[in-house]
Amino acid sequence: MRVTSDASRQKARQEGEDEWVCALFDHIDAMDTNNWVEYLSNDARFCFGNAPPVAGKGAIQDGVNAFFSTLSAVKHDIAETWTPPGAVICRGEVRYTRPDGSTLTIPFANVFKLDGDGLIWEYLIYADTSKL
Repeated sequence: MRVTSDASRQKARQEGEDEWVCALFDHIDAMDTNNWVEYLSNDARFCFGNAPPVAGKGAIQDGVNAFFSTLSAVKHDIAETWTPPGAVICRGEVRYTRPDGSTLTIPFANVFKLDGDGLIWEYLIYADTSKL
């Protein structure tokens, strides 16, 4: 599936395609960690780029909130999503808006490894945010 814009995301949701992925990224783009964290298992492991991994739902939420506090907006454009057994993989571009209004757009790839309940137990983000 290819999801490249809000309109494409809405169409995918209406067609029932990758609704889970669309909803997850809607929460991320809204910087809504209270709802986003519900996609994680309690003992989840989170690794963003070359940062040290973080373990546990609460610690992950705290870390993501700290990251979001350095931004005024974030927007993902999903190019492709794959759903092999027990995982979801997606790639696209993410645009970060800094508090001064300047932006950085970079490619990303995410790998979500899922437990038996469909919750993310390992959340891997591949992106070079060094220019932020």
